[in-house]
Amino acid sequence: MQCTPYREAVSARLDGESSGLPAGELEAHLGACPACATWARQAELVTRRARLAPAPDVPDLTATVLAALPRELPGAAAAARARLAAAALRLALLAVGVAQAAFAWPSLATGTAAMSAPVHMAHETGAWNLGTAAAFLAVAAAPRLAAGALPFLGTFAALLAVLTVADLRAGHVHAERAVTHLLLLAGVALVGTVAWRGRRRRELPVVGRERVPA
Repeated sequence: MQCTPYREAVSARLDGESSGLPAGELEAHLGACPACATWARQAELVTRRARLAPAPDVPDLTATVLAALPRELPGAAAAARARLAAAALRLALLAVGVAQAAFAWPSLATGTAAMSAPVHMAHETGAWNLGTAAAFLAVAAAPRLAAGALPFLGTFAALLAVLTVADLRAGHVHAERAVTHLLLLAGVALVGTVAWRGRRRRELPVVGRERVPA
């Protein structure tokens, strides 16, 4: 009868439970009682055999799973197209900025401008053109600046377009001179596109979060 508590303690220890006895006392009894020590070894063997079993054979479904996967994930394709479009916009804006800077340089370097403008007016024109070129280049380098640059560039381009049309009708400017403003308008259009894409990209996660609870 006195071995029963110790054997119950061994069984509890094998099940990962508290033995209810001090570890030293249980080990001392197992060392002094050959019957309990044999019983503990047999109980450990039975428990191990009951817990360990050979894994059942599972068919290899690797080829079937891979064949069922789409060749290209739609999200990855859309992301690749978005990156390509963004790179194309930045390259186009870079080209416009360089061309605008080249157009502004003669007015700043030599003080000469079209329509025989005075030196200071030529410098002002060159400074404006170079400023817009710098804005184009800045947005090309950091597209996040597009939204901040758009109010200034858009206002300047809109006023310049209205005044240029009025001057063309009045004969105050030649068509060759007016055509040069198309470069500025193209740059502003590119900046507007970059700003729109950036705003749309920021709004998409918000829309996604609103649709999940519904």
